[in-house]
Amino acid sequence: MKKLTEIRWHGRGGQGAKTAALLLAEVAFNTGKHVQGFPEYGPERMGAPITAYDRISSNEIRVHSNIYEPDYVAVVDDTLLHAVDVTKGLKEDGAILINTEKDKSEILPLLNGYKGKVYLINARKVCMKTLGKYFPNTPMLAGMVKISGVMEEESFLEEMKTSLQHKFARKPEVLEGNMQALKQAFSEVELCH
Repeated sequence: MKKLTEIRWHGRGGQGAKTAALLLAEVAFNTGKHVQGFPEYGPERMGAPITAYDRISSNEIRVHSNIYEPDYVAVVDDTLLHAVDVTKGLKEDGAILINTEKDKSEILPLLNGYKGKVYLINARKVCMKTLGKYFPNTPMLAGMVKISGVMEEESFLEEMKTSLQHKFARKPEVLEGNMQALKQAFSEVELCH
């Protein structure tokens, strides 16, 4: 892993982008990494665009600001492609992961000519199959781990299981569904450009 990996998350209030960023920081920290996971607050309301960030490093992190030139971007809601410049500052040797049910021919023209790698995942399909409800942050979290390589897949799954067991101690069915969603998401991420 590079010394420092920076990730920017774009979503809408209520979709779990902030939760995904904080969970990624938590599980990376539990594997011995130095981390920062934080949201950028604007008008906090259901459906409003939100941004969250992760910094993950093997070394101490000395920078404390928003992330302006991320290595990776996660777009939890593809309607944001019409409203937000999600590729702004995104490094061309990095990648973007977009949750969409659309074909790449519909998505690529919305990326302002971004020349780096573009990955797509249909988080709705993963969620409905594994959870029976639409919580896009779970598959997006696994997808981001896959494309960024910030941690090994097995370590990630072990740490997520521990975290979710704690969070859903009284709802074991929720734990199992989320674990299935994470595992399936690894195989659903598709490189399209």
